[in-house]
Amino acid sequence: MDDHRDPIHLHHPGAGPGRRVRVVAAVVRRGDKLLLTQRPPGGPLGLKWEFPGGKIEEGESAEHALVRELNEELGVVARPLEVEIVFVRCELDSLEFTPSAAVHAVRWVNPAELDLDEVLTADRDLLRGLGARG
Repeated sequence: MDDHRDPIHLHHPGAGPGRRVRVVAAVVRRGDKLLLTQRPPGGPLGLKWEFPGGKIEEGESAEHALVRELNEELGVVARPLEVEIVFVRCELDSLEFTPSAAVHAVRWVNPAELDLDEVLTADRDLLRGLGARG
């Protein structure tokens, strides 16, 4: 998948018509490694690794949401009925992270060395395309 702006649609069982949650995820590379964040324990999908990012607000561009999400904590409790994830390749102005309560841990990982069972399902196809096995 070369164009990370193309959305990925995920349909959840029991999804109702008309409700869609749009999500943006940052794809940040440092050499052969990717930036991943870990969800806090005890919450939805606790301790699963994912690309950093979050929900795109109504009327907001994916790029604006990406900047906002990487700079603030967003605690969203939702039951997504349909999710559209927009992966955006980007650069960061600093590698000095100050994780919010929404992030349990941060790491750089080589996709080929990643255990996909530890990653959110929505991020796995992109990771496979970037060299992850499994």
